[in-house]
Amino acid sequence: MAIKSTIYKIDLQVSDMDRNYYQQHNLTIAKHPSETDERVMVRLIGFAMYANEALIFGKGLSDDEEPDLWQKDLTGAIELWMDVGLPTEKDIRKAAGRAKQVVVVLYGGRVADMWWTANSKALLKINNLTVINLPETKELANIAERGFNISCTIQDGQIMVGHDGGTLDISPVILKEPSTY
Repeated sequence: MAIKSTIYKIDLQVSDMDRNYYQQHNLTIAKHPSETDERVMVRLIGFAMYANEALIFGKGLSDDEEPDLWQKDLTGAIELWMDVGLPTEKDIRKAAGRAKQVVVVLYGGRVADMWWTANSKALLKINNLTVINLPETKELANIAERGFNISCTIQDGQIMVGHDGGTLDISPVILKEPSTY
């Protein structure tokens, strides 16, 4: 018998002063059996960084043809494709061909740094790609529960995560931004 996903119910308050976006999101996230709490929380931070009404969680680890997060327009065209972790260069190129914008959110400290060193030369050539490294994510795993409230305040590129136990500061490092044409 297969192990089932764990369901998380999250009330997320996003206050993004950089984009003038202020919204409450009631989210349901399925945690794949092989997924860690840290990865679930990094997906949540990725959502907060690009939050809008059309952004949804994809099947991610359960389906190679779907990202961790995506946004489609009314015609079904993919506007945003977001992968969390360390995707292959081939998967990123494929996503770049399917979506208007591709975002890769790295985490894991030294492993993420090694991944970027190994892949950066090829990835820097992809025009519609953004690569973001979240270096301080271990503490996020301690926040994850099956149901919880969390707030993300984003200002000047910095993220303050508020939760019942206190706050955490995350300083995303932009490794690559989309090319301007």
